[in-house]
Amino acid sequence: MDGPRWMKTIGRVAFLNCDPLFYGIEEQWDVLPAPPAWLTGHLLRRDCILAPIPAADYARHADELVLLPEIGISSRGEVGSVLVFGDMPLQEMKTIALPTDSATSVQLLKYLLEKRNLSPELLLMGPDLESMLEKCDGALLIGDRALEGAKDNPKSVQLDLGMDWLHFTQKPMVFGVFAARRDTPVDSLKIAQGMLTHNLRLFEQSQERRKAVIHWAQSRSDLDYERLDRYFGEVFNRIDQEHLDGLNQFLVEACSLPNGAEFAW
Repeated sequence: MDGPRWMKTIGRVAFLNCDPLFYGIEEQWDVLPAPPAWLTGHLLRRDCILAPIPAADYARHADELVLLPEIGISSRGEVGSVLVFGDMPLQEMKTIALPTDSATSVQLLKYLLEKRNLSPELLLMGPDLESMLEKCDGALLIGDRALEGAKDNPKSVQLDLGMDWLHFTQKPMVFGVFAARRDTPVDSLKIAQGMLTHNLRLFEQSQERRKAVIHWAQSRSDLDYERLDRYFGEVFNRIDQEHLDGLNQFLVEACSLPNGAEFAW
């Protein structure tokens, strides 16, 4: 694909949850790995053509961004990688540490606390479980840190936010969306999105491809094959109408975006 360098670069979240989409694309594309909240800035600065960003960040910048169809980061129930940790039940927590690397999980936790009529003090901190729990009763972590924290401290997991969202709404939760700048040519976006959806189909339809993706994730994680295999059944990258309904409810109710999601095509 011709054009400036950013048109040949795809942002990739620096967690495992998009591995089915990104496996092997470095042969054809430049890949820019970063935490979810950082990717929003990269996208707005034209460092990449598209990127998976927090759904809450899309709501914040909806005047500048548009979504790509079919792909995202979602769960229906237990997500396993967006968790509140602590040594006491959620309703007893007076303080909860929030991570600085995710907007959606923070907004979602605020929404879920409000649903329970809970109002603990919320403090932004670097995403390190030990230091967060030294200062606060609870700690919210996402991604690989949450997975590994649950592996090492299973009894300290007090809330899975994906499961809790399902409890209150009966809908899947879309944590991450694939977004692009509104001024990006749609034909170029379709090329990039088509490559990612092709990878997703391979992951869904081929056991050999699924094994290869899990082994790739295992090489970058402390988690064993069985846990990663289960994780890729908790987190989904294909977004259907039911997921869209959940996304729009989150955008409208939790993020105050009146019209919900808008797609490039």
